[in-house]
Amino acid sequence: MTSSAPAVRARRRNALAVVLCAGLTVALTACAGEDPDKGTNGVGKLTAEQIDRKARAAADAADAVRLTGKLVSKDGSYSLDMRLSGKGGSGSVTSKQNTFEILRVGDEVYLKADAGFWKDEAADDEGAQAADKLDGKYVKVPEDDPTYRQLRGFTEKKTLLDGMLTLHGKVGKGERKTVGGVRTVQIMGGSGEGGALDVSLEGTPYPLRVARGGGGGTVTLADWGKSFPLEAPADDDTVDYGGDLPKSSG
Repeated sequence: MTSSAPAVRARRRNALAVVLCAGLTVALTACAGEDPDKGTNGVGKLTAEQIDRKARAAADAADAVRLTGKLVSKDGSYSLDMRLSGKGGSGSVTSKQNTFEILRVGDEVYLKADAGFWKDEAADDEGAQAADKLDGKYVKVPEDDPTYRQLRGFTEKKTLLDGMLTLHGKVGKGERKTVGGVRTVQIMGGSGEGGALDVSLEGTPYPLRVARGGGGGTVTLADWGKSFPLEAPADDDTVDYGGDLPKSSG
């Protein structure tokens, strides 16, 4: 009498193979059909030009933003930590030689630095002596002072962002990344020198990081829409310099 055991084992092997193949097929199908934009704001599906427009529109509509990072221009290199709104801005700027604070409320611009800063900038002995009185005080910058426009430029949200977010050349889509734990899609300017912008794939499509073209520095943008205190300093914390500020050496 012939045993049926080999036939039974063969049927079990065939059945197991069918189950494994079916499971593998389902897994592969699921992977192939998985939407990389699932759970996002859908911006990643758009063209680079459309993403650029949405990011700019979101930035323009936001009441406030915080910028941290470095800007490099023909006038020098600056490290920024600034909070900006449509009504003004506040924060610190570090140049090659100095660190100072800037505060703007409306059209009034104030500069705050230590005595070392003012002594470095002083043109004569009298100015050097006055530096100690300015140590840690807010100095109101006259609107006709040559440095007023430059200092104010660090506090103007629209002006600063318009220049910073501009990508040069034909815009294309880059890689998916994360900035501060937030998923982003990157858009890039042309020829590798046009800059790169990381746009949030979560919530509002804010620009979260910009690498300026031509080695112009990298800046992170955060706290979109979050308000911050913005008011003129107290009178006893303010000093009137009494004339044009010393010309900065950068």
